Amino acid sequence: MVAVTLERQQSTRSAYTAEIIIVLLLSLGQSAIFSVVSLTAKLTDGQPLASHTATLNAPLSARPYLDLTYQLLNIFFDLVPVALAWYLLRRDDIRPGRDLGIDFRRPAHDAGWGAALAAGIGIPGLLLVYAAIQLGASAQIVPSALQPYWWAVPVLILSAVQNAVLEEVLVIGYLMTRLRQLELSVPRIIICSAVLRGSYHLYQGFGGFVGNVVMGVVFALFYLRTKRVMPLIVAHSLLDITAFVGYELLPDSWLDWLKYHP
Repeated sequence: MVAVTLERQQSTRSAYTAEIIIVLLLSLGQSAIFSVVSLTAKLTDGQPLASHTATLNAPLSARPYLDLTYQLLNIFFDLVPVALAWYLLRRDDIRPGRDLGIDFRRPAHDAGWGAALAAGIGIPGLLLVYAAIQLGASAQIVPSALQPYWWAVPVLILSAVQNAVLEEVLVIGYLMTRLRQLELSVPRIIICSAVLRGSYHLYQGFGGFVGNVVMGVVFALFYLRTKRVMPLIVAHSLLDITAFVGYELLPDSWLDWLKYHP
């Protein structure tokens, strides 16, 4: 009987391990691999890392409405892994809405904590990025290169929310739940979650990696304490909306100054 139980537990662990690998390779793990390749290319082309540019929201077509179509399709398909993770958790009788705090039951609480986390992480994060660029450890980050069409700001807001939902549901809600089921220790779970978050930002350089690892540790600790992902989605959305939309709305003279005075 004991042998059968151990065999079932081992089978479950193997299944969860394979599931994690597949889900991540379809989403953020794939992004992490491309980020490593991108950083390697930047470091080996003979130019300083700070001379390179990392564009977060690039145009996908010179034709305005075709570009809009591509942008919306990207946002939609980037959320499919979230649906997959949600389905897999539900299949194991884990309710992501109630059990992981991905719901709207506490809007004031989630909005308040989200805003506080965004402020607490955003300001030090900007200082870290600035320092990394000055030290040559980060590429120049361009939050948006979209043309100033009427739909640019709405698309950037949708993109920010999509990033937040994708990353927080997968990196915090899904991954940390599965790692706990694999009986990893709390420190190892936090490290795995934070390093994954940093790895798919490596295309920005080492500054982006370090900053996102720190953010990952803070977010993981917050989730372990509160068991709610929604404040993290709010915080991440606010950070990205501020970066994307703020950059899009800056006057051209300011953008020129930023390019030559990082």
